[in-house]
Amino acid sequence: MAYVTGSGAGQGGARADGAPGGGAEPAERTSLSVRARDEVRQRIVDRRYPQGARLVEREVAQELRMSRVPVREALRALVAEGLLELLPHSGVRVRRLERTDVEHLYEVWEPLAVQASRLAARRVARAAPGEESRLAALRACLDRAEQAASDSEGSREVAAHTAFHAEIVALGGNPMLHRTMEQLGGQLQLLFGMREEPAHMRAQHAVMYRCIAAGDEDSAAASTLLHVRDSRAVALRSLFDDA
Repeated sequence: MAYVTGSGAGQGGARADGAPGGGAEPAERTSLSVRARDEVRQRIVDRRYPQGARLVEREVAQELRMSRVPVREALRALVAEGLLELLPHSGVRVRRLERTDVEHLYEVWEPLAVQASRLAARRVARAAPGEESRLAALRACLDRAEQAASDSEGSREVAAHTAFHAEIVALGGNPMLHRTMEQLGGQLQLLFGMREEPAHMRAQHAVMYRCIAAGDEDSAAASTLLHVRDSRAVALRSLFDDA
């Protein structure tokens, strides 16, 4: 299988395919690269691209029915997210999650998740009447997760759980926390998709929601801490047969 190539990119600002720039093209290409990134990320999460698989730029572009330029940009973005890794000479492959990777991810995620819930509860407590749209979105994530679990739709359930945590961050209204969590989002989604999701952890999401909706910072933080630590134990048990 051929390596993913990066030749021609970033040299003197020229287009890799030799076409002239200008007009609305950069915005259009950005939109395509975002679409490509999201699609490749989803294929990694649902394991159509398994861990260790080498991704070939040309083949991915054909699968997505896109040109190679946005796909190249998407692959670079996913390297930055930690879902792909560069090969020694050229190309990328899907990163394998080792035990230390999981432990490091939880060490970073735990304090951020706790702070996100605290900020979300604080914002709810200070909100003016009628500002319930974010809470409605949070509630909808829970409902989607429960329905997906009932239908045995694992990928939909993973997406709902990931969206739940993202909505908590959005509700907190801290853009720096939002940007930081974006960097972890792909790896968390991959991890959620690889492990089991016991019913008691879905119930913990419901408790987190109630604490946030009540504007109770301390309870929201405490319930989130419990959830993240349980999540870590479940991940290590599912992936590495921890007792």
